Amino acid sequence: MAEDALWKLPATTQAQAVRGGHVSAVELLDSHLDRIAETDPRVNALTRVLADSARETARRIDRRRAAGEALGPLAGVPFTVKESTAVAGVPTTFGAERFRDLVTPDDAPPVARLRAADAVPVGRGNVPTLILAGMHTRSELFGDTVNPWDPAVTPGGSSGGDAVAVATGMAALGLGNDSGGSLRVPAHFCGVAALKPSTGRFPADHRVLGPDDPGPASQFLVTDGPLARTVADLRLAYEVLAGTDPRDPRAVPVPAYGARLPGPVPVAVVADPGGHGVHPAVRKAVETAADALRDAGYDVREVPDVPRLDEALDAYGRIVMTEFAPAWPMVRTLLGPGGDRYIGMSMERTSPADADELVRLTGTWMGVRRAWAGFLDTYPLLLGPSFTEPPVAPGLESRDRAGHERVGAGMRLCTATSFAGLPAVAVPTGTADGLPLGVQVVGRAFREDLCLDAAGAIEDRLGVLTPIDPRGARSGR
Repeated sequence: MAEDALWKLPATTQAQAVRGGHVSAVELLDSHLDRIAETDPRVNALTRVLADSARETARRIDRRRAAGEALGPLAGVPFTVKESTAVAGVPTTFGAERFRDLVTPDDAPPVARLRAADAVPVGRGNVPTLILAGMHTRSELFGDTVNPWDPAVTPGGSSGGDAVAVATGMAALGLGNDSGGSLRVPAHFCGVAALKPSTGRFPADHRVLGPDDPGPASQFLVTDGPLARTVADLRLAYEVLAGTDPRDPRAVPVPAYGARLPGPVPVAVVADPGGHGVHPAVRKAVETAADALRDAGYDVREVPDVPRLDEALDAYGRIVMTEFAPAWPMVRTLLGPGGDRYIGMSMERTSPADADELVRLTGTWMGVRRAWAGFLDTYPLLLGPSFTEPPVAPGLESRDRAGHERVGAGMRLCTATSFAGLPAVAVPTGTADGLPLGVQVVGRAFREDLCLDAAGAIEDRLGVLTPIDPRGARSGR
């Protein structure tokens, strides 16, 4: 197996090669480190390269294989970790100067699970400062991450650094998180796949400082999940990440695979959620994905709309801003020059709720979840856009009120399905004017397997877009 081609291989193939002794974990890692050295100066996706610790981990894997020990399902596969997710002994800076030296002693649960499967942490993915400075991946500490397809558009965020690392072959997998599109939007903008799991499917720990947990919005909206170049790689990561952990009482012991549905499986299609407008290229991407599912034997049906969309978006915004408001005067000082514009505009647009209204909004939250459960009882899957436009300009969401509202509208299906706690898989469908496009497949709670099956059927018929070499990109540092 040619060493210079190793970084191009899917994670499934990489792991099989290491387990079978066709390539060593060190050789696989070195191929990726060479790719990082060549590529990251042009895209600025990684905030830190963990070369020394990764090489020692790879050596241990090789020693275990030589001793006849069985290796894990992700043997030797390099992965990146979002700058907001803890890696033991490595700073978790959130891209902010204030947290430059914030080092935690333990891996976050998903990092620990990937390590236990013999995957190798190779780097940290850049984020918007504090994951609050906007959709574009630009941090106070590390600067702008560049979209490898075109530096004139954003890679998305807040898991943008990891999406770019996966798209360019610097890592086979990326570990990010999503509370309203932070995995699915960068997947759409960078031409990769992503899995946003059901709330409670993967164990996590999103505490920032000290032992205190965040409020309910942060507890139930944020879900960790993988980015990959193929749906099969997402499935492999999903099987590793699913399960319970005593550090996270939210994680529930639901089987990773549910009962097979009597076919053909119904799929609802909504290209323009809420009727707020969709770019013709994105509408075409949804139609192309729908045709692929029809060809695969799914019962694909266009439906008028998704449940209670505008109500869900309003309740999401009010609950999040109410939880966030008390800390905002302090937090805005940590965001760096201009980093407070995005949340500042959100606060101006959505005022915090008082106690009585907050109680009412929690009832709305349950009602939205119930409405989606009923919808998905009829249609086990929904096909729609991850973002209703092709990739947009960096910082559009913080430029002015019109840009802020445009970006919020673009990710509306991501926001609503996060609010409902549902799983979704983002999958590419092709390109338009040289930029990637994609869709998402949303499913019943805890039926990630159905989403992965359908996304895999789309990928089988439409192909894989990455890895790619950066096109005209320069360093964002």
